[in-house]
Amino acid sequence: MLPESSVQSLKGSFKGKIILPGDDAYDAARKVYNGMIDRHPAIIAQCTNESDVIEALRFGKEQGLLIAVRGGGHNGGGLGICDGGLVIDLSGIRHVKVDPEKKIVIVGGGCTWADVDKATHEHGLATPSGIISSTGVGGLTLGGGLGYLTRKYGLTIDNLLAADVVLANGELVHVSADEHPDLFWALRGGGGNFGIVTSFTFQCHDVSLIYGGPMLWEQDRAAEILKWYRQFINEAPDELNGFFAFLVVPPGPPFPEHLHLKKMCGIVWAYAGPLDKAESVFEPIRKQFPPALDLTGPLPHPVLQSLFDPLLPSGLQWYWRADYFNEIPDEAIEQHLKFGAALPTMLSTMHIYPVNGKAGRVGRNETAWSYRESNWAQVIVGIDPDPANAGIISQWCKDYWAALHPWSAGGAYVNFMMDEGSERVQATYRDNYERLAAIKGKYDPKNIFRVNQNIKPVMESVPAEKG
Repeated sequence: MLPESSVQSLKGSFKGKIILPGDDAYDAARKVYNGMIDRHPAIIAQCTNESDVIEALRFGKEQGLLIAVRGGGHNGGGLGICDGGLVIDLSGIRHVKVDPEKKIVIVGGGCTWADVDKATHEHGLATPSGIISSTGVGGLTLGGGLGYLTRKYGLTIDNLLAADVVLANGELVHVSADEHPDLFWALRGGGGNFGIVTSFTFQCHDVSLIYGGPMLWEQDRAAEILKWYRQFINEAPDELNGFFAFLVVPPGPPFPEHLHLKKMCGIVWAYAGPLDKAESVFEPIRKQFPPALDLTGPLPHPVLQSLFDPLLPSGLQWYWRADYFNEIPDEAIEQHLKFGAALPTMLSTMHIYPVNGKAGRVGRNETAWSYRESNWAQVIVGIDPDPANAGIISQWCKDYWAALHPWSAGGAYVNFMMDEGSERVQATYRDNYERLAAIKGKYDPKNIFRVNQNIKPVMESVPAEKG
């Protein structure tokens, strides 16, 4: 039980909403995107501005509470919520300001990518993000940011220009390549370890219409499609992106009835080049591998970004496993075929995202995100609305991951990881980990921000920048 006087004192200086167990809003406020996560914090502070964040953080430290920071709430492992502690919820910090002349956008820490896409699209602009528009800006950015524009414009962190951060000591700082450059380096891929980001500034690009969407093939063509794709996407022009997937066709429009609930393989394309050249890009693909279903065509960027949102509402059961891969050998493809044919539920899937193109031409030590030379980030996801199927989807993921892991590059994209322990975190950052741990020791020596893919602080001087 928290001291009533302390709670009342917090409420007196807090512009947002303080929610406690027993309040009518409590159960709704503690729910996160992954319905498999069911945690009960002692207090939830729904912030509306930076002062609220600073006050909530002060309160949490004074009371000795475990502190979780929640942005958009998509995190697979539920790392925006905790049992018995304080949740600093940024969802009320939801402002977006576009400067079309400078081609930048300033985004509040509680925004989703839907907020950003809508605002930037009005000016014919976009910044690289993910593939689901309900994803939170903060979590996706701090973990790296893979998505439809990765090969053309890099990861989201490659387009991050600045950030406003509340540090563990309660100080609000502006971070960029010129101000606190060590912290700026760490934020670009190091997750929520270093502070609470209340605002992001991104570089935008001239992106309005994308030629994209899914092409699907019968499952018995998966081997030839995947063998072709593994070479093709490495040699394709940067303007062309596409991720490979195993999936079950949803039973509704725009999918034809004869394909409903059928297990298939597919590639979801995104071509960000001149639209008058798009047909010449896709014609050879269609000729070589005539798809069973072709839904590609010109789409506004926000439409492509939100294409799969209706299939994946908040509250479903999710279990994730992931790895990076430099190569996809024939032996690995055999395992893909085995598990891709055994998708346990309609929404369960496997995606292989390309990391090449512009994202792959950034040095592995230029940002905290280490696996720049890796060609693919793979994620295996078990999804279902029924809690009774949580064990089935989890076991399928674990078995699939174990079968493919021998060919992996070692680590995994942190935004695709569950709470998998310190060894996996270290494997993900490789030779960047030592520098990250030293920066953590400088800015968060007591590990206040530890409900994340945690980097443990080391109290020593920060190693010199590599490369």
